Amino acid sequence: MEDRKLLRWGIIGCGAVTEVKSGPAYQLTKGFSLDAVMRRNAEKAEGFAKRHNVPKFYSEAESLINDPNIDAVYIATPPDTHKQYGLLVAAAGKPCCIEKPLAPSYEDGLAIVEAFKRQNTPLFVAYYRRSLPRFLQVEKWLKESEIGVVRHISWNFSKPANEIDLSGEYNWRTDAKIAPGGYFDDLASHGLDLFAYLLGNFEKVNGFSTNQQGLYTAKDAITSCWIHENGVTGQGSWNFGSLKREDRVEILGSRGKISFPVFAEKDVVLDNNSGVKSLFIENPKHVQEFHVNNLKADLLEGVKHPSTGETALHTAWVMDKILR
Repeated sequence: MEDRKLLRWGIIGCGAVTEVKSGPAYQLTKGFSLDAVMRRNAEKAEGFAKRHNVPKFYSEAESLINDPNIDAVYIATPPDTHKQYGLLVAAAGKPCCIEKPLAPSYEDGLAIVEAFKRQNTPLFVAYYRRSLPRFLQVEKWLKESEIGVVRHISWNFSKPANEIDLSGEYNWRTDAKIAPGGYFDDLASHGLDLFAYLLGNFEKVNGFSTNQQGLYTAKDAITSCWIHENGVTGQGSWNFGSLKREDRVEILGSRGKISFPVFAEKDVVLDNNSGVKSLFIENPKHVQEFHVNNLKADLLEGVKHPSTGETALHTAWVMDKILR
């Protein structure tokens, strides 16, 4: 990026995610400002702008993207529109961060990544766990060989159907046309992307998926096994119609294991020959704070961001292999 004191961002899709998790981080990060937001409902866009002291709001994405006073764009819409808006931002030649998952399919994700490559324009994806201190602690233990040679990783995640599921009320997160894997698309992508970050890219992936409850069109029960390029094996199970919510990852090594949840703010635990060490590392109020700080470091300081279009495309490939 050319030298400038402030990189001016615009957000497409100022919904629930941007209220606390991400939007304020763009305002609080030194070197960034949030100058415009867009939502198809102009009244809601205006409301967000007033609540967060954002100077401008739009009801059409093209108007925000082509605003000469907006330098970079954050796309925070449902996945089925990521390709549409991503290609528009790429054509405008502006750096972009897209909410995860990159797209509903690997093919759509590839089209987005290639568009930004052609323009030689930076593309990032909001897999913010790659930047969170609690998972960087796990990375540190692995790099320091605290559990010896890593052998295997497993993740079991389950939760009961919620009130919206049981009511039959429309929910885009369980509409197969938008998210074929349902909650798996929304939630499992976070963990699988994190595993690629911690253990390296996946080499082979197999999976089975089905709809056990018949409450919506997307899948609600998924299982998978895989192997990473470095020979570490893995397995995962995700069920969205169980009695209780469970979220447990275990990384097994030749001299110990590391366990942690992907979503809950609970201890990360190291268990090896020296004993058991449990650390509670709190997430920031705006959970994408470190992710956005790393965007600044990349765009303004030349320090490579851990979550790019390329890394997210690999996660999209893994998701496709599991579901299809």
